Amino acid sequence: MFLARPAQEPERKGQPHLSRLLAVLGSALCLLGCHGGQTIMTSKNARNPHRDINAVLADHDEALLARPGVVGVCVALMPDGKTPCIKVLLAQPDPALCRSLPRQLEGYPVRAEVTGAFRPLNR
Repeated sequence: MFLARPAQEPERKGQPHLSRLLAVLGSALCLLGCHGGQTIMTSKNARNPHRDINAVLADHDEALLARPGVVGVCVALMPDGKTPCIKVLLAQPDPALCRSLPRQLEGYPVRAEVTGAFRPLNR
């Protein structure tokens, strides 16, 4: 399940490399701001979830998407490739927003990722 909010402003042409660079730098800053010095939740130290992750996301998606700066939410995997998590997608780096996100929802870890705004493809 993936939910996204449409972008509000059109993409600027002529600066694709700058946009990518800012997205990469923003992701790194957000990760440092979101989880610097905190223990990463894995299947060994996470509370044992009782409900399906898709049901948990469905119950919390509206509240997460209502936060300014959040452009989407989805089910993803932790870096170990095995542990499911809830990913919150951000329009831009925002350490304060990252700190305000829950560390977990009903036993599933919550992680933030800066993706930028989503725009429909031109056909």
